[in-house]
Amino acid sequence: MKAEVKELRKQFGEIRLFAETLDDLWHLSHLVGPGDLVFATTFRSVEAATDKLRPEKAEKRPVRLGIRVEKVEFHQHTNRLRIAGVIESGVDVTAHHTLNVEPGFEISVIKQWRNVDCERVRRAVDASAYGVVHVVSVEEGETQVYRLRQFGPEWVTTVTAGSSKGADAGTRSALFEKTLEAIAAVTGPIVVAGPGFVKDEFVTYAKSRVPDLAERMVVAETRRIGRGAVQEVIGQGILERLLGDLHLAREVRLMDEVLHRIATDGPVAYGIDEVRKAVAYGAAETVLVSDTLLRDEEATRVVREAERVNASVVVMSTEFEPGERLSALGGAAAILRYKIE
Repeated sequence: MKAEVKELRKQFGEIRLFAETLDDLWHLSHLVGPGDLVFATTFRSVEAATDKLRPEKAEKRPVRLGIRVEKVEFHQHTNRLRIAGVIESGVDVTAHHTLNVEPGFEISVIKQWRNVDCERVRRAVDASAYGVVHVVSVEEGETQVYRLRQFGPEWVTTVTAGSSKGADAGTRSALFEKTLEAIAAVTGPIVVAGPGFVKDEFVTYAKSRVPDLAERMVVAETRRIGRGAVQEVIGQGILERLLGDLHLAREVRLMDEVLHRIATDGPVAYGIDEVRKAVAYGAAETVLVSDTLLRDEEATRVVREAERVNASVVVMSTEFEPGERLSALGGAAAILRYKIE
């Protein structure tokens, strides 16, 4: 994502945002909310002046509109973000309009920017400097390829050859060759994961066939395969070493710490009421909140208060397993400096 701060006074003002990828659309779906004012160039039906008694069919023309947002919908599978609301600036003021935001679309957002919003913008801008990471889970007879989006792992394809029992060297080579074909267009880092030695043999095979591609491969030992292997890769911090500050790795570690403290009766709070109490006591060190809960006014007030008392705030993606776990706990949790009653 590209971002340009036009004017901010006490964190209220305009930031121009240019979405480049599907990840950026996901970020925008959490940056833009009801009540915000969004400006964009869009197409709207405009009736042309005519002397005819019967009006001609309205023509869609590019116009600059300011929309007071009422609803935001992220459509992952169509690569589109829909921002609906009432026109406040431009033609047809007071009418409803929907902006269909896609990669390559620029919007300007005027709102009260929270610290977590500014951190999300920074993270989206930083992430645009890197290629997309892929995780290739390799086992006997099957390979699964995942693209690691900022909102979580996205399945790309599954490659099979032979069966998991009694596969010979020829069958394994066929699997490796088909896997290389499946990831031939990948431009970023590739993590090859799985239990046993098959993954190592795949990397050796790749070095002999496509050395340029193999140079971007990193091997990770995991107990699980498929999506479970992706989860382990993130938890091991391998991706963090590849891309520096990768938010997903932090989410895994923090959520594991929350669950560990719950299991051992450690200093932790979960559920928005308990987290509010912990923040009020000054006991909250790190506050975790699900991205969907940030639409709730009460949760937003708790986040603002946490920031005011210098607690670290981490927004968790509900598209990813740690965020799903947090949602099961009420959408909010806090790692505490000390236990509270």
